[in-house]
Amino acid sequence: MRPPDLMTSEWRCADCGPVPPLHVAEHIGPEIVESVTSRAKDTPVWCPWPLPPGWMVTGIGWAGDDRNGTRATAVACSGPAPLGGPADILLIAEEPGVGLGNRFAGLSGADPGPYLESALETTAPHAKVRAAGWPTALWAVGTPVDDRSAYVGEAKGVWLYAVAWPATAGYLFAEDLVLHDLAEWMPGELVYGAPSPYLHGAV
Repeated sequence: MRPPDLMTSEWRCADCGPVPPLHVAEHIGPEIVESVTSRAKDTPVWCPWPLPPGWMVTGIGWAGDDRNGTRATAVACSGPAPLGGPADILLIAEEPGVGLGNRFAGLSGADPGPYLESALETTAPHAKVRAAGWPTALWAVGTPVDDRSAYVGEAKGVWLYAVAWPATAGYLFAEDLVLHDLAEWMPGELVYGAPSPYLHGAV
């Protein structure tokens, strides 16, 4: 990522061109979540609620700037994987063309469309969640790295990505997971844990 300079007022990626910068909170807690949701406005801030047993919120971030506002959000959660062992997930909501979800999914480009086209034509949804009270279909998108699984759908008019480490932790999205938009209201019972290494760049 190259910051704005004398030639351009935008952040730029060498591969994707202009992109909104990503801001990741160093710590996590109610005040930090509230500061991000207050910026989000029209962009959902997805979080499983109720949290699955043993799960915690372990990070939050947003992509955007003061000029264009928030164009994407990301919430990290950690807990026990459905098949045993520890697991991490990222839930990302983003406007078209941002590229944040593709980055964490290990995909190139700024949009999931090319990866979804064949899946939509040949398969039924690979997972279903309930987002803001609505049944939401998710399709698995093949990722070139085998340490994670990634699913993409649409909710509240923007892309919804669900990325899980390890790859088998993606089974969590087949368990009737309910996603709540923290921008609508924040449950006081949310549990917070140590910062996620995935949201902080170890991908």
